[in-house]
Amino acid sequence: MQPTSATRRAVAAAGLAAAVALSLVACASGDQGGSSSAPSGSSTAAPVSDGASQVKITMTGGDADRCELSSTSAKAGPVTFTVENVSSTAITEVELLQGQRIVGEKENLAPGLGAAKLTLTLTGGTYQVYCPGAKTETQDFTVTGKAATQAAGSVQTVLAEGTKGYGTYVAGVLADMVTAVGNLKSAVDSGDVADAKAKYALARPFYEKVESDVDGFLLPGYKATDNKGNLDYLIDMRASNLDPAVGWHGFHAIERDLWQGGKITSSTKQLAAELDTNVQKLAQLAKGLSYRPEDLANGAAGLLEEVQSGKISGEEEAYSHTDLIDFAANVEGAQQAFAYLEPGLKKIDPDLTKQISARFTDITTLLDGYRDPDIPGGYVYYTPALKKTDASKLSHAVQALQEPLSTIAEKVATAA
Repeated sequence: MQPTSATRRAVAAAGLAAAVALSLVACASGDQGGSSSAPSGSSTAAPVSDGASQVKITMTGGDADRCELSSTSAKAGPVTFTVENVSSTAITEVELLQGQRIVGEKENLAPGLGAAKLTLTLTGGTYQVYCPGAKTETQDFTVTGKAATQAAGSVQTVLAEGTKGYGTYVAGVLADMVTAVGNLKSAVDSGDVADAKAKYALARPFYEKVESDVDGFLLPGYKATDNKGNLDYLIDMRASNLDPAVGWHGFHAIERDLWQGGKITSSTKQLAAELDTNVQKLAQLAKGLSYRPEDLANGAAGLLEEVQSGKISGEEEAYSHTDLIDFAANVEGAQQAFAYLEPGLKKIDPDLTKQISARFTDITTLLDGYRDPDIPGGYVYYTPALKKTDASKLSHAVQALQEPLSTIAEKVATAA
């Protein structure tokens, strides 16, 4: 099974720390356990530029796929990882781990694409850079010192207020998801396939809006590598990341029954009941989340990566072809994260803020052209024919937004 998790950078409150761990991606090739030093990385501390330590991670193929670090240590504070897949087909993802916790992640790193950036504020300790599929998958990364408390200046004050507001937004989306999934369960229990299809389309957007905030939770008592306790897997797994040892669960198992099978069985009802239970658990666990400004920035970038990897390809909603609903929800979630940072970003880089805002307008205007109020969920079906004619146009619009958006995490993490 290929790793398919999105960025897991939400920070659980201390009261949840004993019960909840951010999940690791399961079933990556090779041995995940034990760390080893980077064979080619420099042991000197990473250089600092623009207020952040700069670390390059380069993926190469050939006789042995490698994930090479420019430095294996950095001082505490903001650290920007610039990740580029030059030629490896086996490595498509990199994670920064600390114990069982994924601190940050970049995925969908196809060879030949431009470099991707991830900025994180790190305090002293030993971390691991994990590159699934590399000859040496896990390499130690040391952070020295302690991250300084961010100054309570005007920019930081505005950004902090934005993170609080965004937390309220996430809580509201999750509450709405609980209601919508309850409605889906009721429709499935009634045996009405048409109504269940409509309720499915109405329930899907909520998870897609905040997926990058909440896709890292494990049920208590499960190891991080066990999909049986991975709530993201149990809620949102699809055919391409099916774990045979765990089997079908969640939204897309119900989607399969409704569209491919065309009927509601006792198994469909069991799946709907399980989904209802799991989204309630997720909403409860997520009440302890708190955020740094760079968490919002990284999460927005992660949602756009989800669009490129799963929605434009048509992979996400393979049976119902309701991918444009998910596409729009991912964009909305990214836009909300940006919007809560926008007042602070205007103080940091007004020109960049204006550019990103305009790109969001461009992509939402493009999506408006696919609206259809007569279809549940409000968007036309993303059929193979539509994909053939429009996938490139949609992808280019997302890419135009991704490029400037990817720069804001470092800016907000290092703002004075």
